[in-house]
Amino acid sequence: MPHATQHADAVEDAATAELDTVLRGGPFHVALRAAIAARGLPLQRVQHHLTRHGVKVGVTSLSYWQQGARRPQRPESLRAVRALEEILHLPDESLIRLLEDSGGSGGAVLAAGQPAGRSYRWFLEASDVLERLHAELECPLDSGLHTLGHHERVRIGARRELLGRESQHIVRAHRDGVDRFVAVHHGDPGCAPDRMTVHALENCRAGRVRRHQDTGVLVAELLFDTRLRAGDTFLFRYAVEDGTAGVSREYVRGFGAAGGQYALQIRFDEHALPVRCHRFSQHSAAAPRGGRQELALSGRHHSVHLVEPRVRTGLLGIGWDWE
Repeated sequence: MPHATQHADAVEDAATAELDTVLRGGPFHVALRAAIAARGLPLQRVQHHLTRHGVKVGVTSLSYWQQGARRPQRPESLRAVRALEEILHLPDESLIRLLEDSGGSGGAVLAAGQPAGRSYRWFLEASDVLERLHAELECPLDSGLHTLGHHERVRIGARRELLGRESQHIVRAHRDGVDRFVAVHHGDPGCAPDRMTVHALENCRAGRVRRHQDTGVLVAELLFDTRLRAGDTFLFRYAVEDGTAGVSREYVRGFGAAGGQYALQIRFDEHALPVRCHRFSQHSAAAPRGGRQELALSGRHHSVHLVEPRVRTGLLGIGWDWE
């Protein structure tokens, strides 16, 4: 079948040309994604190859790297990047150079359409902090759980501040022995994580809590009353009381893996109602925002919501204007 063969060759040539282009000009996450796609390797296989090179990196981290939601910064992560150049048959220093050219952890720029309160640099710093806080709790970034459903209710107070939120998760274990979940809360700029509190509401109890002042990140261990086996489902609910920052203008949720339903409701104090609300999405923290859709504020309950039947990797949120 010469036509099929010619078509396949043309597709391969185009993919190779695209890879060559992004290796020269970047950005890093696009080049990494193109290189992995060109070799046809699933992330689990990439992780396996890294292990054989003596480097331990989770599938979740690899996914974040190729989305642009997180960047390799720590020494172990940079070792992984150099190993990836060999595994993916790339020229020496090609990926490392893209990291250096973009200025490392401090050189990120604000993506088009992003508000100053949630800059690309902020996401990068918060991601690095999350890795360190998870390490302190001795909990892997891969929790062993797949999310089937996640429903969040966020409260905005009379001073236009983020008062707090309540989350209900429905999960399924994909390995034996899972007995906890690490919840993450990102406060608004200027918040005080040391004044935030975590409440276990249903089918869990609060464990250790870690906070990072500069990025406003709080992580909390929620302990289950049972050890899940692979395939078991579980439902739990918890809340975070915040109210420590200034005026809030959006709520954003990041997803490192696709799948599961997500519902977000924002409820406003009756004495502080926004003039307009909208939903938005981003493929990654580095990408421009898209998927904008105006949301009508309900008259009785002063709330707006979104429902995503099956989430994709990236960011999803609701923003609002006060005047």
